[in-house]
Amino acid sequence: MFIDTYFPMVDGVINVVDNYAKRLCDGEFEVIVFCPKTRIKTYVDNFVYKTERCKSLKIFFLDYDLPLPTLDARFKRALKASKLDLVHIHSPFGVGKMGLDYAKEHRIPAIAFLHSQYKQDFLEQSKSRLITKMLLHSVMKVFNRCDEFYAVNQRIAEVFLEYGAKHLPRVQQNGTDFKPAEDRQAAIRLVNETYGLDENAPVFLFVGRICRLKNIFFLTDALAKLKTRNFKMIFVGVGTELKELEEYVEKLGLSENVIFAGKVTDRDLLRAIYCRAKLFLFPSLYDTNSLVQIEAASQKTPTLFLRGAATAYMVTEDVNGFFANEDAEDYAKRIEEVLADEALYARVSEGAFRDLYITWDDNVAKMRNIYKQLIADKQAQNAREDAELAKRKQRVKAK
Repeated sequence: MFIDTYFPMVDGVINVVDNYAKRLCDGEFEVIVFCPKTRIKTYVDNFVYKTERCKSLKIFFLDYDLPLPTLDARFKRALKASKLDLVHIHSPFGVGKMGLDYAKEHRIPAIAFLHSQYKQDFLEQSKSRLITKMLLHSVMKVFNRCDEFYAVNQRIAEVFLEYGAKHLPRVQQNGTDFKPAEDRQAAIRLVNETYGLDENAPVFLFVGRICRLKNIFFLTDALAKLKTRNFKMIFVGVGTELKELEEYVEKLGLSENVIFAGKVTDRDLLRAIYCRAKLFLFPSLYDTNSLVQIEAASQKTPTLFLRGAATAYMVTEDVNGFFANEDAEDYAKRIEEVLADEALYARVSEGAFRDLYITWDDNVAKMRNIYKQLIADKQAQNAREDAELAKRKQRVKAK
């Protein structure tokens, strides 16, 4: 596995890699995660799989550090000595590209997971359509060198075809390691006690990186338009715009309603927070198939999306999720309508659990078979090519 950021940073892509790596590392497969070093000196890796980390450089205006694998001699030696049978990249930049180069040099299969809508990322950071076009071209050159690539739903597959993918990507959805809470009432009490919540107050939840791409300021505008102030909104996560969001919440007079929980690394507590939430509010138009909406579904907490969101491609309105227009008034109105219709809410809660809850165990079992087939196919291809090369050499020698 190759990824350009890793723990102790936490995001959806990191969680995907971790969940695949620890389930695959079971004796049949051995797994190495190639990733950047962290600047947190007290942090120590503690995984069932092996990690190899390269040097990185802090970029002050980004959440992430810049990996420098080509400048790290020890990292290159570790990769050279790894004797990999398959490369799986999760990013098309420094570390991911080095993994792909290794695969090509050693004639082993390389696959990629397409996690992000890179066009939005590049445009947000560069503010330039020309630079965005150039960067997108560079990214697709990397992905198009892979033997296979996978998108998290059909809509994202179509997006990458628009980006310049040489063929329509296959689909492999994300999952979750959460199991339904065995004692929901105990989970709810835990959250009430942890955050000082009134047991009768409806709780809304956002989990993810605190940045504009997630539409969090739109969400705050919608909260300000709710007719009632008898609610609590919990933001779980950190990010570059956390301070700005805190100031905006105060400006809108929502300080008494909003709780900034920061990074929640205790998975039991996070699962309990999902249990306590009445609605998961996720107005992101950036995400592709976010893990957090699957985590919410695992606890029968339905999500309110925006219409047209790629991450909601598998969701059916009023069956297993809710939708609103990208308008703060409409989003607030939809929250109020959902709270007022208990029968609808109950049906959609069950629908979310039934239709959208997918476990990593099921996903990884499927990908395990794909890995084996890709390795076998590549070995057969190499044998054919070697045989053909030997024939050509023999013909030249005969002449």
